[in-house]
Amino acid sequence: MTVKTNISADLGFFVLIARHRSLSAAARALDLTPPAATKRLAQLESRLGVRLVNRTTRSISLTSEGETFLAHATRILDEIEEMEEAVTSGRSTPRGLLRVNATLGFGRTTIAPLVSAFAKQYPDVEVQVEVTDGPVDLVERGFDLAIRFGALPDKRLNARRLMSNRRFLCASPAYLERHGEPASLADLADHRCIIHRQNDDAYGVWRFVSGEHTEAVKVRGTLASNDGDIALGWALEGHGILIRSEWDLAKYVESGRLKVVLPKLALPAADLFVYYPSRRNQSIRTRAFIDFLVTHFRRPFKPIAPAEET
Repeated sequence: MTVKTNISADLGFFVLIARHRSLSAAARALDLTPPAATKRLAQLESRLGVRLVNRTTRSISLTSEGETFLAHATRILDEIEEMEEAVTSGRSTPRGLLRVNATLGFGRTTIAPLVSAFAKQYPDVEVQVEVTDGPVDLVERGFDLAIRFGALPDKRLNARRLMSNRRFLCASPAYLERHGEPASLADLADHRCIIHRQNDDAYGVWRFVSGEHTEAVKVRGTLASNDGDIALGWALEGHGILIRSEWDLAKYVESGRLKVVLPKLALPAADLFVYYPSRRNQSIRTRAFIDFLVTHFRRPFKPIAPAEET
């Protein structure tokens, strides 16, 4: 039997085009020139006898035949990978490409150093880390996993909790000396609140948990940002009250630079999860990285004292 072309490579090439919605981006990913990528796509379409994409000067879209081809190509490539790993799992070490998504600040400060340590332990794994300010579609974007705080964006995904992470109201001692310390939820209306806006959260609305019920409170302030580190810096400089997770807040409470206010109020948790698409057989490199994360975050950090001790 004569194999006319490298079918697996063609399938991977087309999946890249569909993922990036750009022929030039797919060319860069494969280290091809744009003319070479255009020629390769034309040869694939010629061999199949159908048009797979509609091209304009700025973007491409898949034809109905292209959508069908993409669905089958993705499934076939997954099955090829599963087959190879089933055969070699007893003797192989993690290798190949691992694509990781994380939040902007946490990705820079925490995940990047962990990837560095993982790369030293598993030098045959090529890791690509992309940081974004919001959740992404893992399947559409081709990520193996994502690391996120808070509720999972898609319940269809598999997830593993890496760390429990409570959230608190906090402010600097200097701010509290100037403006007083709130004694109740209603007192927040008289305070400057620093607003950290995330994803599609309603602007200036803080939600508190009481049993199975949630209470929404409208707060006001003169400073707001979609970057948590910027908001934290403003709180440290005495500009107002901020919601911050225990992971970020604990060291500042311990040093005295910030103080927890209204400690008996409960806020929705910001637990840390690693989540990944549902696949029957997860790759060895993905499992290795998840286990690596679990081992790291199993190491305890000093938690904030309970409310009655605060």
